[in-house]
Amino acid sequence: MSTQVEPLLTIDDLDAMPDDGNRYEIIEGELFVSRAPNLAHQRISGNIFAAFRAYLDRNPIGEVIAAPGMILSDFNGVIPDLVFITGERRDEIASGDRITGAPDLVVEIISPGAENERRDRVAKRQLYAKYGVKEYWVVDPYKRTVEVYLLKGHTLKLRATCGEQDELMSSMLPGFTCKVESIFRT
Repeated sequence: MSTQVEPLLTIDDLDAMPDDGNRYEIIEGELFVSRAPNLAHQRISGNIFAAFRAYLDRNPIGEVIAAPGMILSDFNGVIPDLVFITGERRDEIASGDRITGAPDLVVEIISPGAENERRDRVAKRQLYAKYGVKEYWVVDPYKRTVEVYLLKGHTLKLRATCGEQDELMSSMLPGFTCKVESIFRT
């Protein structure tokens, strides 16, 4: 008996998805669909973006971009919540309509639902490690924590889990600090 093999989806398939308010992502050829982020999610994203912008205004070492389309291969296209790209790499991976390569730092804010959490904590972490993202933050609005992962070899390893009273730091942003509680402020 033969088994039916589902065809892998590509970036061309991703580009053909309807503009219906959903987020479509392809990870290793598999389609993931999620609803547009809720208001709390967007507020957290805005707070992190503001902290990055304030830092980058004082230290112009790169660029922070909110919710960019990001193409990593023909079978991998995702929409992270925030990315940071150093100035040296900007022209290399962010010169067109989308990012085409691994940013230096990626931030994902967990959306409601076990599937969304699994995608951010497992599938995307593995994907980002595979393509060389140096630092990855998983922001958990329910536990009010930020997990910071750093690339070691070909794996993003947990470096710290920061709670509301902790200071958040980044190896990609020398001297950057931010109280975790400030990113959950609404």
